[in-house]
Amino acid sequence: MPDKTLKQFQAEVDVWIQAVGGGYWTPHANLARIAEEVGELARLINHLYGPKPKKADEAAQELGEELADILFALICLANSEGIDLADSLQRVLDKVWQRDRNRYQG
Repeated sequence: MPDKTLKQFQAEVDVWIQAVGGGYWTPHANLARIAEEVGELARLINHLYGPKPKKADEAAQELGEELADILFALICLANSEGIDLADSLQRVLDKVWQRDRNRYQG
Protein backbone atom coordinates (compact mmCIF):
# COMPACT_ATOMS: atom_id res chain seq x y z
CA MET A 1 0.00 0.00 0.00
CA PRO A 2 1.49 3.38 -0.95
CA ASP A 3 2.14 5.91 1.78
CA LYS A 4 -0.65 8.41 2.28
CA THR A 5 -0.02 12.13 2.17
CA LEU A 6 -0.92 14.45 5.01
CA LYS A 7 -3.65 15.85 2.78
CA GLN A 8 -5.09 12.34 2.35
CA PHE A 9 -5.04 11.75 6.10
CA GLN A 10 -6.83 15.05 6.66
CA ALA A 11 -9.50 14.01 4.15
CA GLU A 12 -9.86 10.56 5.74
CA VAL A 13 -10.27 12.06 9.22
CA ASP A 14 -12.85 14.50 7.85
CA VAL A 15 -14.89 11.67 6.33
CA TRP A 16 -14.84 9.80 9.65
CA ILE A 17 -15.71 12.88 11.72
CA GLN A 18 -18.63 13.77 9.45
CA ALA A 19 -19.96 10.18 9.25
CA VAL A 20 -19.30 8.79 12.73
CA GLY A 21 -17.64 11.33 14.98
CA GLY A 22 -20.59 13.70 15.37
CA GLY A 23 -18.76 16.70 13.94
CA TYR A 24 -15.69 18.55 15.10
CA TRP A 25 -15.23 19.69 18.66
CA THR A 26 -14.63 23.32 19.52
CA PRO A 27 -11.04 24.60 19.37
CA HIS A 28 -10.85 24.60 23.18
CA ALA A 29 -12.06 21.00 23.39
CA ASN A 30 -9.59 19.97 20.67
CA LEU A 31 -6.76 21.69 22.52
CA ALA A 32 -7.71 19.90 25.73
CA ARG A 33 -7.68 16.62 23.83
CA ILE A 34 -4.24 17.38 22.38
CA ALA A 35 -2.93 18.21 25.86
CA GLU A 36 -4.39 14.96 27.19
CA GLU A 37 -2.72 12.96 24.43
CA VAL A 38 0.62 14.71 25.00
CA GLY A 39 0.31 13.79 28.67
CA GLU A 40 -0.13 10.14 27.73
CA LEU A 41 2.98 10.37 25.54
CA ALA A 42 4.94 11.99 28.39
CA ARG A 43 3.89 9.20 30.74
CA LEU A 44 5.01 6.55 28.27
CA ILE A 45 8.35 8.30 27.63
CA ASN A 46 8.87 8.43 31.38
CA HIS A 47 8.13 4.70 31.62
CA LEU A 48 10.42 3.83 28.71
CA TYR A 49 13.35 6.16 29.39
CA GLY A 50 12.83 7.79 32.77
CA PRO A 51 12.97 6.71 36.37
CA LYS A 52 9.26 5.86 36.70
CA PRO A 53 8.56 2.17 36.06
CA LYS A 54 5.19 1.11 34.69
CA LYS A 55 2.81 -0.49 37.20
CA ALA A 56 2.40 -4.23 36.71
CA ASP A 57 -1.33 -3.87 35.99
CA GLU A 58 -0.98 -1.02 33.45
CA ALA A 59 -1.82 -1.82 29.83
CA ALA A 60 1.02 -1.87 27.34
CA GLN A 61 1.41 1.22 25.19
CA GLU A 62 3.21 1.74 21.90
CA LEU A 63 5.20 4.91 21.24
CA GLY A 64 4.12 5.18 17.59
CA GLU A 65 0.47 4.88 18.52
CA GLU A 66 0.76 7.56 21.19
CA LEU A 67 2.39 9.90 18.65
CA ALA A 68 -0.37 9.08 16.15
CA ASP A 69 -3.05 9.87 18.77
CA ILE A 70 -1.57 13.37 19.00
CA LEU A 71 -1.44 13.67 15.22
CA PHE A 72 -5.10 12.61 14.94
CA ALA A 73 -6.12 15.28 17.45
CA LEU A 74 -4.00 17.88 15.61
CA ILE A 75 -5.62 16.91 12.31
CA CYS A 76 -9.06 17.34 13.90
CA LEU A 77 -8.14 20.85 15.06
CA ALA A 78 -6.63 21.75 11.68
CA ASN A 79 -9.66 20.43 9.79
CA SER A 80 -12.08 22.27 12.04
CA GLU A 81 -10.19 25.49 11.31
CA GLY A 82 -9.77 24.86 7.57
CA ILE A 83 -5.98 24.55 7.79
CA ASP A 84 -3.99 22.61 5.19
CA LEU A 85 -1.38 20.94 7.40
CA ALA A 86 0.84 19.92 4.48
CA ASP A 87 1.14 23.55 3.41
CA SER A 88 1.67 24.77 6.97
CA LEU A 89 4.27 22.10 7.69
CA GLN A 90 6.16 22.93 4.51
CA ARG A 91 6.29 26.62 5.51
CA VAL A 92 7.61 25.66 8.96
CA LEU A 93 10.24 23.36 7.46
CA ASP A 94 11.35 26.12 5.08
CA LYS A 95 11.58 28.56 8.01
CA VAL A 96 13.49 26.16 10.24
CA TRP A 97 15.83 25.14 7.43
CA GLN A 98 16.85 28.77 6.95
CA ARG A 99 16.74 29.98 10.53
CA ASP A 100 18.49 27.03 12.15
CA ARG A 101 20.75 26.03 9.26
CA ASN A 102 23.96 26.53 11.31
CA ARG A 103 22.50 26.62 14.80
CA TYR A 104 23.50 23.15 15.95
CA GLN A 105 26.90 22.81 14.34
CA GLY A 106 29.70 22.61 16.91
